[in-house]
Amino acid sequence: MKEEDSNNELEIDRNSKGDNDTQDTTTDTESEIIAGDKEKLSLCEDKLQRVLADYQNLERRSKNEVSQKVTLKINQIILSFLGIYEDFIRAKSAIKRDDINTEGLDGVIKKMESLLSENNIKPIDAIGEIFDPKLHEAVSTINDDSLDEGTITQEVAKGYISFQDVIRPSKVIVSKKNKEE
Repeated sequence: MKEEDSNNELEIDRNSKGDNDTQDTTTDTESEIIAGDKEKLSLCEDKLQRVLADYQNLERRSKNEVSQKVTLKINQIILSFLGIYEDFIRAKSAIKRDDINTEGLDGVIKKMESLLSENNIKPIDAIGEIFDPKLHEAVSTINDDSLDEGTITQEVAKGYISFQDVIRPSKVIVSKKNKEE
Protein backbone atom coordinates (compact mmCIF):
# COMPACT_ATOMS: atom_id res chain seq x y z
CA MET A 1 0.00 0.00 0.00
CA LYS A 2 2.83 2.26 0.71
CA GLU A 3 3.88 1.98 -2.86
CA GLU A 4 0.40 2.94 -4.03
CA ASP A 5 0.32 5.93 -1.70
CA SER A 6 3.66 7.00 -2.94
CA ASN A 7 2.54 6.72 -6.58
CA ASN A 8 -0.54 8.78 -5.79
CA GLU A 9 1.57 11.47 -4.19
CA LEU A 10 3.84 11.51 -7.22
CA GLU A 11 0.89 11.89 -9.51
CA ILE A 12 -0.54 14.65 -7.36
CA ASP A 13 2.83 16.40 -7.41
CA ARG A 14 2.97 16.11 -11.20
CA ASN A 15 -0.55 17.43 -11.52
CA SER A 16 0.14 20.34 -9.24
CA LYS A 17 3.35 21.12 -11.14
CA GLY A 18 1.43 20.96 -14.36
CA ASP A 19 -1.13 23.32 -12.91
CA ASN A 20 1.61 25.78 -12.03
CA ASP A 21 2.95 25.62 -15.55
CA THR A 22 -0.56 26.26 -16.86
CA GLN A 23 -0.99 29.15 -14.43
CA ASP A 24 2.32 30.71 -15.50
CA THR A 25 1.32 30.39 -19.16
CA THR A 26 -2.15 31.77 -18.46
CA THR A 27 -0.75 34.67 -16.45
CA ASP A 28 1.68 35.59 -19.23
CA THR A 29 -1.12 35.46 -21.82
CA GLU A 30 -3.44 37.52 -19.64
CA SER A 31 -0.69 40.11 -19.07
CA GLU A 32 -0.15 40.38 -22.81
CA ILE A 33 -3.89 40.79 -23.39
CA ILE A 34 -4.14 43.43 -20.65
CA ALA A 35 -1.12 45.31 -22.04
CA GLY A 36 -2.66 45.23 -25.53
CA ASP A 37 -6.00 46.44 -24.18
CA LYS A 38 -4.28 49.27 -22.26
CA GLU A 39 -2.53 50.34 -25.46
CA LYS A 40 -5.83 50.27 -27.39
CA LEU A 41 -7.49 52.25 -24.59
CA SER A 42 -4.72 54.84 -24.69
CA LEU A 43 -5.09 55.20 -28.47
CA CYS A 44 -8.86 55.56 -28.13
CA GLU A 45 -8.44 58.22 -25.44
CA ASP A 46 -6.05 60.17 -27.69
CA LYS A 47 -8.49 59.96 -30.61
CA LEU A 48 -11.37 61.03 -28.36
CA GLN A 49 -9.42 64.07 -27.15
CA ARG A 50 -8.60 65.07 -30.73
CA VAL A 51 -12.20 64.64 -31.85
CA LEU A 52 -13.40 66.68 -28.88
CA ALA A 53 -10.92 69.46 -29.68
CA ASP A 54 -12.02 69.43 -33.35
CA TYR A 55 -15.66 69.63 -32.28
CA GLN A 56 -14.98 72.54 -29.94
CA ASN A 57 -13.10 74.39 -32.68
CA LEU A 58 -15.94 73.74 -35.14
CA GLU A 59 -18.50 74.95 -32.61
CA ARG A 60 -16.51 78.14 -31.97
CA ARG A 61 -16.10 78.81 -35.71
CA SER A 62 -19.80 78.19 -36.30
CA LYS A 63 -20.79 80.63 -33.56
CA ASN A 64 -18.44 83.26 -35.02
CA GLU A 65 -19.82 82.74 -38.53
CA VAL A 66 -23.42 83.00 -37.32
CA SER A 67 -22.58 86.12 -35.32
CA GLN A 68 -20.89 87.72 -38.33
CA LYS A 69 -23.84 86.91 -40.60
CA VAL A 70 -26.31 88.34 -38.09
CA THR A 71 -24.21 91.51 -37.71
CA LEU A 72 -23.95 91.86 -41.50
CA LYS A 73 -27.72 91.49 -41.93
CA ILE A 74 -28.43 93.97 -39.13
CA ASN A 75 -26.03 96.47 -40.71
CA GLN A 76 -27.80 96.07 -44.07
CA ILE A 77 -31.16 96.78 -42.40
CA ILE A 78 -29.67 99.77 -40.56
CA LEU A 79 -28.31 101.13 -43.85
CA SER A 80 -31.76 100.94 -45.40
CA PHE A 81 -33.25 102.59 -42.32
CA LEU A 82 -30.62 105.36 -42.44
CA GLY A 83 -31.65 106.13 -46.02
CA ILE A 84 -35.27 106.54 -44.93
CA TYR A 85 -34.21 108.61 -41.89
CA GLU A 86 -32.19 110.94 -44.12
CA ASP A 87 -35.13 111.24 -46.54
CA PHE A 88 -37.28 112.42 -43.63
CA ILE A 89 -34.66 115.02 -42.68
CA ARG A 90 -34.48 116.29 -46.29
CA ALA A 91 -38.29 116.37 -46.45
CA LYS A 92 -38.39 118.40 -43.24
CA SER A 93 -35.86 120.89 -44.66
CA ALA A 94 -37.88 121.25 -47.87
CA ILE A 95 -41.16 121.70 -46.00
CA LYS A 96 -39.61 124.24 -43.59
CA ARG A 97 -38.50 126.39 -46.52
CA ASP A 98 -42.15 126.70 -47.53
CA ASP A 99 -43.04 127.84 -43.99
CA ILE A 100 -45.15 124.75 -43.28
CA ASN A 101 -45.50 123.34 -39.76
CA THR A 102 -43.19 120.33 -39.26
CA GLU A 103 -44.21 119.27 -35.72
CA GLY A 104 -45.51 115.86 -36.82
CA LEU A 105 -42.40 115.25 -38.89
CA ASP A 106 -40.22 116.33 -35.95
CA GLY A 107 -41.87 113.68 -33.76
CA VAL A 108 -41.20 110.93 -36.31
CA ILE A 109 -37.58 112.05 -36.73
CA LYS A 110 -37.11 112.08 -32.93
CA LYS A 111 -38.39 108.50 -32.71
CA MET A 112 -36.01 107.46 -35.47
CA GLU A 113 -33.09 109.13 -33.69
CA SER A 114 -34.13 107.40 -30.46
CA LEU A 115 -34.14 104.04 -32.25
CA LEU A 116 -30.65 104.71 -33.63
CA SER A 117 -29.38 105.76 -30.20
CA GLU A 118 -30.87 102.68 -28.47
CA ASN A 119 -28.98 100.50 -30.96
CA ASN A 120 -25.71 102.42 -30.46
CA ILE A 121 -25.74 103.86 -33.99
CA LYS A 122 -23.93 107.19 -33.93
CA PRO A 123 -23.11 109.67 -36.66
CA ILE A 124 -19.43 110.11 -37.47
CA ASP A 125 -18.17 113.62 -36.76
CA ALA A 126 -16.34 114.80 -39.83
CA ILE A 127 -16.19 118.57 -40.41
CA GLY A 128 -12.95 120.03 -39.04
CA GLU A 129 -11.48 116.56 -38.37
CA ILE A 130 -8.41 115.13 -40.06
CA PHE A 131 -9.27 112.63 -42.81
CA ASP A 132 -9.28 109.01 -41.59
CA PRO A 133 -9.75 106.43 -44.37
CA LYS A 134 -11.35 104.05 -41.84
CA LEU A 135 -14.14 106.55 -41.14
CA HIS A 136 -14.27 108.80 -44.20
CA GLU A 137 -14.46 108.52 -47.95
CA ALA A 138 -12.95 111.46 -49.83
CA VAL A 139 -15.10 112.42 -52.79
CA SER A 140 -13.19 115.59 -53.62
CA THR A 141 -10.36 117.86 -52.53
CA ILE A 142 -10.13 121.59 -52.22
CA ASN A 143 -6.99 123.73 -52.17
CA ASP A 144 -6.84 125.68 -48.91
CA ASP A 145 -3.53 126.88 -47.46
CA SER A 146 -5.21 128.11 -44.26
CA LEU A 147 -6.05 124.55 -43.14
CA ASP A 148 -3.84 121.60 -42.27
CA GLU A 149 -3.37 119.02 -45.01
CA GLY A 150 -6.20 116.47 -44.91
CA THR A 151 -8.68 118.55 -42.90
CA ILE A 152 -12.30 117.80 -43.77
CA THR A 153 -13.97 120.99 -44.99
CA GLN A 154 -17.37 119.69 -45.98
CA GLU A 155 -19.51 116.63 -45.45
CA VAL A 156 -21.39 115.48 -48.54
CA ALA A 157 -23.09 112.49 -46.86
CA LYS A 158 -23.23 111.60 -43.18
CA GLY A 159 -21.42 108.49 -42.02
CA TYR A 160 -22.49 106.19 -39.18
CA ILE A 161 -20.73 103.88 -36.77
CA SER A 162 -22.04 101.06 -34.58
CA PHE A 163 -19.77 100.14 -31.68
CA GLN A 164 -16.43 99.97 -33.55
CA ASP A 165 -17.88 98.98 -36.93
CA VAL A 166 -18.34 101.60 -39.63
CA ILE A 167 -21.75 101.01 -41.13
CA ARG A 168 -21.28 103.73 -43.72
CA PRO A 169 -18.27 106.04 -44.06
CA SER A 170 -18.79 109.80 -44.24
CA LYS A 171 -18.42 111.17 -47.76
CA VAL A 172 -16.27 114.27 -47.41
CA ILE A 173 -14.34 117.00 -49.16
CA VAL A 174 -10.77 117.25 -47.90
CA SER A 175 -8.38 120.19 -47.92
CA LYS A 176 -4.95 120.07 -49.44
CA LYS A 177 -2.27 122.66 -49.60
CA ASN A 178 -1.17 124.27 -52.86
CA LYS A 179 2.12 122.87 -54.01
CA GLU A 180 4.61 125.60 -54.57
CA GLU A 181 6.64 125.14 -57.68
